[in-house]
Amino acid sequence: MSKPLTDQEKRKQISVRGLAGVENVADLKLNFNRHLHFTLAKDRNVATKRDYYFALANTVRDHLVGRWIRTQQHYYETDPKRVYYLSLEFYMGRTLQNAMVNLALENACDEATYQLGLDMEELQDIEEDAGLGNGGLGRLAACFLDSMASLGLAAYGYGIRYEFGIFNQKIVDGRQVEEADDWLRYGNPWEKARPEYMRPVHFYGRVEHAADGVKWVDTQVVLALPYDTPVPGYRNNIVNTMRLWSAKAPCDFNLQDFNVGGYIEAVLDRNLAENISRVLYPNDNFFEGKELRLKQEYFVVAATLQDIVRRFKASKFGSTEFVRSDLSALPGKVAIQLNDTHPALAIPELMRILVDIEKLPWEKAWDIVVRTCAYTNHTVLPEALERWPVDLFQNLLPRHLEIIYEINRRHLEHVGKLYPDDGDRVRRMSLIEEGDVKKINMAHLCIVGSHAVNGVARIHSEIIKDTVFKDFYDTDPHKFQNKTNGITPRRWLLMCNPGLADVIAERIGDDYIRNLDQLKGLLEFVDDDAFIRDVAKVKQENKMKFAAHLEEHYGVKINPGSMFDVQVKRIHEYKRQLLNCLHIITLYNRIRKEPNKAWTPRTVMIGGKAAPGYHTAKLIIQLITSIGNVVNNDPVVGDRLKVIFLENYRVTLAEKVIPASDLSEQISTAGTEASGTGNMKFMLNGALTIGTMDGANVEMAEEAGEENLFIFGMRVKDVEALDKTGYDALAYYNRIPELKQAVSQIAAGLFSPNQVDLFKDLVNMLMHHDRFKVFADYEDYINCQERVSALYKNPKEWTKMVIRNIAASGKFSSDRTISQYAREIWGMEPSLEKIAAPDDPR
Repeated sequence: MSKPLTDQEKRKQISVRGLAGVENVADLKLNFNRHLHFTLAKDRNVATKRDYYFALANTVRDHLVGRWIRTQQHYYETDPKRVYYLSLEFYMGRTLQNAMVNLALENACDEATYQLGLDMEELQDIEEDAGLGNGGLGRLAACFLDSMASLGLAAYGYGIRYEFGIFNQKIVDGRQVEEADDWLRYGNPWEKARPEYMRPVHFYGRVEHAADGVKWVDTQVVLALPYDTPVPGYRNNIVNTMRLWSAKAPCDFNLQDFNVGGYIEAVLDRNLAENISRVLYPNDNFFEGKELRLKQEYFVVAATLQDIVRRFKASKFGSTEFVRSDLSALPGKVAIQLNDTHPALAIPELMRILVDIEKLPWEKAWDIVVRTCAYTNHTVLPEALERWPVDLFQNLLPRHLEIIYEINRRHLEHVGKLYPDDGDRVRRMSLIEEGDVKKINMAHLCIVGSHAVNGVARIHSEIIKDTVFKDFYDTDPHKFQNKTNGITPRRWLLMCNPGLADVIAERIGDDYIRNLDQLKGLLEFVDDDAFIRDVAKVKQENKMKFAAHLEEHYGVKINPGSMFDVQVKRIHEYKRQLLNCLHIITLYNRIRKEPNKAWTPRTVMIGGKAAPGYHTAKLIIQLITSIGNVVNNDPVVGDRLKVIFLENYRVTLAEKVIPASDLSEQISTAGTEASGTGNMKFMLNGALTIGTMDGANVEMAEEAGEENLFIFGMRVKDVEALDKTGYDALAYYNRIPELKQAVSQIAAGLFSPNQVDLFKDLVNMLMHHDRFKVFADYEDYINCQERVSALYKNPKEWTKMVIRNIAASGKFSSDRTISQYAREIWGMEPSLEKIAAPDDPR
């Protein structure tokens, strides 16, 4: 018998990983050793695994840098329109493997490290995730950067270089415990500090109105120090920039006050200024109106806009002698995309620059601002919408408050003219909400100050126009667009699932990675036994690999033959992890009742972080782990049902679990999940979806055919109807015996024998004030899950449905999304052209 292939030999056979040319491999080895010796000052005898990771990262980085410099030079010479994607979050994950994939270096690096006696996968595992985001919104920004570079757009991601990203989650005694994410502890080989572009940012102070204009004076200054990270496009030699700002105290910070002998104290107080970029706020879909957060929002906006204006003025246009001084040309050269309302202050800040500093008349300045800015809305949940107290603004940003008042005055005057007898509409559309505390509605500011407003899935964009922003839609219907979210197929297929990527490439070639619509070509093979076998085999290998990962890192043993039923996302009531829990309990009760029936074995995996201050979400985690303790230790059940809570869910864990999943749980109440993007990742990686008609699920069902998804539950219109009549949880509880049994078991302490009333708050919420109507969808969900189990018993039919889903997932590439933003909002044309590599003659 031939001996089994090593992991490295297996990887070598995967064609989509690029060619390992002999010269290439020799060069890589040489540069690896050079970095080990000269960059890291290490000898092979004393080098650690981490040293080897840094040597490899620096070797790959060398390949990025030449292309990076050439790309920026190319932009300077051709002077294209540039797009600035402003986001408080960029959830990037790891960089090494993604850079190798996009540069076609993966097999060469694998071979080089192997020849040096190292295992590349072990080295990759040393890299920390760049966890500078909470969930969907931050990860979307990361996918967009990849697509913008791959489509040849002159694009820049601007955000904050948080010293501490999203917390690491530990589960201790079934509860979530947060740990600081010190991701920069060992240094970050991918960033380059750019102190030469440091910018001052002003806070506090007061406003002086004089004959020669308006001045904001007596401010406190914080310096913004930029760190640049390269963003490589897919095999097109383009490398764009993500620029993240770090807060620095100026040298004279607090010293000008020469407090009597307070020199040491003054130097220690520098921390106050530098706290601005210390930590990411860990809330997903929830607004917390803290001064530090408002400081972060203004910090990124003020630094970025100075950079944008500087680059606009310095750019070559026909001749090197001049710099641009006419700011009226700005919208032709600059597009600013606001990722939610977090960077909304870009609107008043750009007005401040144009009016106070550049001395433009208000009307002209406002026209420039509106034509430059566009706003993406990410949620309709009222608790997530940003509403800042006016007095906080008055203190921190007095000039911006004046500007917002003037924007509002002119806006309301305009609305008043359109609707002369509708005072109520004028009140509803104001940027300022009156009440106990006057507040600024940041979404209203964004709509008024932008030429385009978009939702992130068709259903969400319709809900925005029909409900939350209906008044604005009535006034300015041309502003409202849809841009359904997407995911990058480089990270979310090629990189995380090379086996599947290769099986696909064997049938339709490998160009689909640039043009994901080509996956439709797989429909030809839906009845091809060899292809069915190949797809099923890749899935089984991914499941074995993930099972081994769980056993190695968490000591849990699972049955790789069972259905992997997975719900991974932030823990939130609207995402209804509780509905999943009720299904688990129901299944548990059924197996115990009929232990000799041929049940479809399942391993249910649930993962995700709860915001530290979100009591209900933390209780939901405890419930999941408690159910697991009972179910997993019941001998009657055996390995027919297992419940695993996946600790510390993050980008890197998603890359492992998604390719191994059979069933994707997308079960939010219809009308609450704006889009979802995890749903798309599962679809592309060969899982089937059980879901409601919410977010992008609607379009997934449209692309694949509703019969190829497991759709259940209320539609938006049903939810609205229930809201009118009133949702009565007790009625469902009394009508459905299995629901009553499951809820009673939670309430009676079956899953918390040591603290019987542990979950009383959850039960009380479900019974009396459940905004998300879990019981209303319970029955349909359970029935739908029975259909899932039945199909899983027929592996061939299951896999055929999987193939139909993969073939229909092309629409959900972020390349398609970004092409639509470029053409329909930014006025730019995407391109699949390559530029010359650094070693090519110019």
